[in-house]
Amino acid sequence: MLPIMRNSRRLPIFGKNLGLVAHRPLLLKPDWSKFKKIEQPPGHVVGNVNEAYRIPLVSPYESNYHWTYERMIALGLLPMTAVPFVYGVEFPYLDAAFCLTLLFHVHSGFKSCIIDYIPERVYGFWHRAACKLLSLGSFVSMYGIYLIETNENGLFELISRIWGA
Repeated sequence: MLPIMRNSRRLPIFGKNLGLVAHRPLLLKPDWSKFKKIEQPPGHVVGNVNEAYRIPLVSPYESNYHWTYERMIALGLLPMTAVPFVYGVEFPYLDAAFCLTLLFHVHSGFKSCIIDYIPERVYGFWHRAACKLLSLGSFVSMYGIYLIETNENGLFELISRIWGA
């Protein structure tokens, strides 16, 4: 391991001068600045009247698209909830589709809450951390759905056994 020198001397390695220069000493003090809120101008007004408006990039989660597919998913969940209890719990594909659709519905709802209440332009690191934590929770939930669908007879069978007990 190379020593870090306090002066800007060159470090000879195996008789060769590679031109590596150490400019500052190693600091063990952590940098907490990335955890702070990003300062915003009052009213989030940037620029002046004469500057042209820059249209923000369109994202499926941040525009009106998410309202459309959240409503479609919610309407699709209604018949998938009722069918297994009316006709009996013998539809493993419908059970898996219901679980994954419900997980997507919950994920997109929490993602919308994160976007609305922890905006990236203000919170930066915390917004990205919340999104990554949500994605991690969704992947763990997918693994849980896999375990319920393979080891048990599915979510609806589990609910029927709980209600029958």
